[in-house]
This record gives sequence, C-alpha cells and structure tokens, in this order.
Amino acid sequence: MKNFDDLHDAPQGIADAPRSSEASPKRSGLLSGVWTMLKPLARPGVLAASTSVVAALAAVVVFSPDWMPRVGAPPLAPQPAAAPEMPVAEPEAVVVATPQAKMAPASEAPMMDMVAEESAPALASPPAQSRAEAPTGLAEDAAVGAAIVAAVPMEGEIAPAPPATTEDFANAKANHVKVTAEEPVSTFSIDVDTASWTVIRQSLNAGTLPPAEAVRIEEMVNYFPYAYPAPEGEAPFRADVSVFETPWNAGTRLVRIGLQGRLPAIADRPALNLVFLIDTSGSMDEPAKLPLLKQALRLTLPQLRPEDQVAIVAYAGSAGVVLEPTAAGDTGAVSAALDRLQAGGGTAGAEGLTLAYEVAARMAGDGEVSRVLLATDGDFNLGISDPSELIDLIAQKRESGTYLSVLGFGRGNLDDVTMQALAQNGNGLAAYIDTAQEARKVLVDQLSGALFPLANDVKVQVEWNPAQVAEYRLIGYETRALNREDFNNDRVDAGEIGAGHQVTALYEITAPESPARLTDPLRYGSEPAPIDAAELGFLRLRYKAPGSADSTLIEAPITAQNAPADADARFAAAIAGFGQLLTGSPYVQDWDWADAITLAEGARGDDPFGYRVEAVNLMRLAQSLSQALSPR
Repeated sequence: MKNFDDLHDAPQGIADAPRSSEASPKRSGLLSGVWTMLKPLARPGVLAASTSVVAALAAVVVFSPDWMPRVGAPPLAPQPAAAPEMPVAEPEAVVVATPQAKMAPASEAPMMDMVAEESAPALASPPAQSRAEAPTGLAEDAAVGAAIVAAVPMEGEIAPAPPATTEDFANAKANHVKVTAEEPVSTFSIDVDTASWTVIRQSLNAGTLPPAEAVRIEEMVNYFPYAYPAPEGEAPFRADVSVFETPWNAGTRLVRIGLQGRLPAIADRPALNLVFLIDTSGSMDEPAKLPLLKQALRLTLPQLRPEDQVAIVAYAGSAGVVLEPTAAGDTGAVSAALDRLQAGGGTAGAEGLTLAYEVAARMAGDGEVSRVLLATDGDFNLGISDPSELIDLIAQKRESGTYLSVLGFGRGNLDDVTMQALAQNGNGLAAYIDTAQEARKVLVDQLSGALFPLANDVKVQVEWNPAQVAEYRLIGYETRALNREDFNNDRVDAGEIGAGHQVTALYEITAPESPARLTDPLRYGSEPAPIDAAELGFLRLRYKAPGSADSTLIEAPITAQNAPADADARFAAAIAGFGQLLTGSPYVQDWDWADAITLAEGARGDDPFGYRVEAVNLMRLAQSLSQALSPR
C-alpha cells in the first residue's frame, strides 16, 4: 500500500513518460499504480499477500465509488513475458467515470481522453461504450484487479509468446492433374490481381522465404506486362493462344491463354468520381503503411482530369468524411486533406465502407464512373469483420455500379483473406504496395485498368479433346475455380477486365502416348473418337458489357499449330515454375532454381521498367535462402 500511495501521489514528471506505441499502451492512474505495486509479488511466498491487497482494493471500490474509475471492457490481457515490464493491453474502449474525470488534475485530462478514444486488440469484447453508457455495476472493476493478479507469472513460469504475425492469406489446395476422359471441362474466373507477387518480393527482400499460402501463381504471372495482340474494332478484349514444350517436364506441353483488354484514349473515357477510403487505425502507424499510403495516393492526382472528382473518407474507431467531393484539379486541397490524416484507434472498416459508398452515390452523375479505392492493412476489428458479412455488403453496393478496389499496405497483420473477398466481390482489383515504385506501377501505369471497366464477369472454360489430351492441370487460379454449370449462369459473379488489362492462364497437358502420363488408361473404357485430330481443345469465353445483365459468348479452337513459344510465353512459364518451387510442388520434378533462373534470363525480352530483371534477382535470392535453410 505504501508503494501504491507513493506512485499514486507522485507529482507529474517523476514517472517515466509513457510510450506511445499501440504495442505498449499508456498506463496511468489507479490501475497503473496497482500494477506497479503487484509486479514484485511474483514469488509464491508473497502471492497470497498480493491477493489480499486486491481484495482490500475491491472493498474500497465498493464503499467509495466516487473516486474509482469505471472500466466498461473485459479483463486486460498481459504482454509477453520477454518484455522488460508486463504492460496491460488496452481493452477495446476504456470508459472513465464522470466523478474521476472531475477530480483529475488538468494535466492528466488529455491523457485520460486519449485512452478513452484509442482502441487496441484485447480479449473478445463488446462494442465500445460512451461515457453516458458506462455501466453502473462494480463487477467489472473487481474483474480488472483479478486479471492483474492472474497476469503475474509464478516463479519460473514463462508466459506463452504471441504469434509473430496475425497475417491470413486467401488460398486453396493446388490444382491436381485431371483425367480428360473423366473430367474434360475446366472452368474458372479470370484474375487481374497482383498482390501475391508483391508480398513474395517483400518477404524475399526481408531475407525470408514467403509462406506457401501467400503464393498464388496466377497473380505472379499476371504481374508482368506481355506483348499480346490488341483487340480489333470495338471488342473489349482479344484471346491469344500458344502451345509449347513444358520446361520442367519434357513429356508435356504448356498451353498459354492470354487476354488483352482494349485501351481507349484518355479523352474518350467518362468522368471519374473517386473516393479514397483510408484506414487510419493505430495499426497503420508505421512508415510502410500510412506515410507510404499518402505518398501513393498523391501519385494518382496528376493522372486525373479537371472534370474528375475526389473525396476522402477515413476510418479508425469510427468513420468520417475528411474531404468533401472536390475537383481533381484542386490538388492543394486534396493534398492538405491527406496531410491531416494521423493513425490511432481501432479499425471500423465496415462503417468506413458504408460511408464511402454513400459519398460515392452523392457524387454520381449520368454516364460517369464511380469508384471506391480502399487503402488498408486489412485489419478490421470493429463492426463487421467476418469476410462473409463483408461480401454481402459489397455485393449489394456493386449493383449500383460503384466498384471497389483494395490496396494493401504493410506486413505483420495483413488480412489478405478479407482484402481478396472485398476486391473480388466489389468488381475491383487487389494490389499490395510496399514501395513508392510499386505505387507508381499500380496507380500511374495501370490506373486506367483499375478504374475503368471493359468487361464484367469474365469466365473461361476449356473443353479438352481426350483423343489428344489424356491429362491436364490448370496452374494457379485455385481461388477462382467455378463449377461447370456456372459458366452459363449469368447470375454467378466472376472477374473483371479493365482498360488495357492483361490476363494469362497456363495449362499443362499430357498426350495419351506420352511417357510423362501419370495415370493409366481405363481397363474397361473405350477409346474416344477424335472430333478433329488438329484440336487439342476448345476455348469458350463469357463476359458482360458494363451495365449489362446478359453475357456474350466467344469461342475458338485450341490447336497444336498455334504460335510457338515467344519470349513472353517462356518468361510466363519461368514465373509459373518459380511459384511452384516456392510451394514445393511435386510437378516440377527435378527442375530447380538454376533452371528457373536460366529460363527467365533467356526470356527477358523487352523490359523497359526492369520488372523482369528484378524477377531474376528475386529468383537468385530465393535460391540462396532455400539453400541456407535446407538441412545438410
């Protein structure tokens, strides 16, 4: 009690200044004094005494409620034992009772308000309450004291360390080889996202191999530009097919399907209404998050036209409009609004999304395009956080014509699952930005594709000829798989192609007589009669024009006489092989890092921005890291 009195009555400035990071929350007032007093009571010999002290404090609370602060949140969680001290993690919201606020010195009032407003992950807790809604019971106060005692480890006991990250990636089990005679049709939705490649690059540059679940091969392949033929006339896109020998298996061939979206002239595009929805929660308070986010969005402004409009909505513990709809030419006002953004508080992502769509609806005009551009680390911890609920919310809003794209920033708590769910159901794309150079690629070089749609609900279906193809395997697109019957169902959502977008898909196929065939022919099956000896398969594409409810069908045969492998096809194969090496795929057999590097180096071709050179260097880095981590 003497220690507590000394600490509680100490004048301002004696105690060490509290740290401001969310990982080490501020502590002040009564609870801090109790914690400091009880820290030395970790040995069994004095644990009983500490329990008695807490009981005495609880009694004081019961008989003297006027000076005790109310705590409207569940028990506080301890920090890892490895820290010099054991700080108490802040609950979702700390509600300070009015009597205590009146008695607090003036110098302490701002700190108390700051604590009440900030949020940090804790145990499962109810939504934050206001001061007016503070509970009148005292059970919560006693629970806090009990939690502090429980947080003190016994002598020799080590508290379990939390996981290094809370990252969660959207992925599925890799596609396996399918027998054509049993399952001749393959159906999937196109994907123009590139987030996976950037996450892989960031991991490798940090000196570690990426987690296998972060590797989505289609996003790796689609990160790079290819010289596909442009569509003719008013067609939204054009399909290009080539067939060539598989680099990692001489007994099979690769079929590359490339789609090239039309790129209309800038003068022909409609007016744009762009809402920046910015995550300003406490988890964004890192150099690679909110500061980089501001820099990235500033790169977008010169790409807009005077008739375009920009608005900014920010969300943390709650959401608010930072910049009302403003002419894109007023870059000073937009930049000043970005400057005012600061990180702090929880992550009410659902509230922010709802408000952003409301602002976009107010900005919309006839013939104009409205877009919400969400920039976040994906850590939604207030409001709707279940991806299925977010999907429903976004699916309702996209019907109005307002699409959603998602930009991810930072690592450690990257919620890739939620980001992918939002982008896929918002008719937009998902990208991850880790550098200013990547921001330029996404928001300058590829801005038109991200904001101006050419075709919605684009689906690909390939029927393989069993007389020519005994087995096939789609490389990637695991999270984009569709049922066969979904292809003709216009109510089933699929991916979008924006202005100038490219999409690449790779199939590995095996001829019936190939020694690389992995399955045996059926003993009682009959040999299929070939429809056309020159056809390997038949390609079908479905898409909807923006605003249309009915799809259009495109059909073309896949023949062995298609164009042979050029530099683009070989480089795409090298990247697909790179992804399979990262995931430990059994299908690459004896093909190794050196083979992938050699193939990529020989297929660099025209590389004006250095993306392919960077890929080769990342392969070398992955090779070194893999060798360093392999047991000898």
